Amino acid sequence: MQSKNLIEVLVITISNPILIGVYKDKELIKEIEIVGLTSDKLPVLFKDLLDEYDIKTIIYVNTPGSFMSIKIAYIFLKTITMIKNIEFLAANGFLFNKNSPIKALGKKYFINENGDIKVDFLPNMCKISDFELPKSLESITFSKDTLPIYNLPAV
Repeated sequence: MQSKNLIEVLVITISNPILIGVYKDKELIKEIEIVGLTSDKLPVLFKDLLDEYDIKTIIYVNTPGSFMSIKIAYIFLKTITMIKNIEFLAANGFLFNKNSPIKALGKKYFINENGDIKVDFLPNMCKISDFELPKSLESITFSKDTLPIYNLPAV
């Protein structure tokens, strides 16, 4: 188990593939892409990560995106961070896809307009960017409010 270094894990479950980044002293040292269901993949992956690293912080994307994936990631990661006494933080998904629209329901997407998230059809000529793990966490501000934010209007 590696120690003496600040190991942080960033988890992006709101898209397929699921992206997991391992960061040492805020710099990306390992990138993991997994295709599959969050509920199936996260437990197996985290067993290995917890065996290999002395994780100090886990960060996950808590908005916007798949309601089910966010909920599963929250419950699983919150449980691990409580049991292992690991700091738990959250981030907005738009930070990791160049602020492009994120799939919502049907043909609708979450669209970030100056910090206001709306659900709508894609604008014409709109480019969708894939999610990417940042090379460094240095300039990113994370939230201590880790509850899922679903951003969906009541039906």
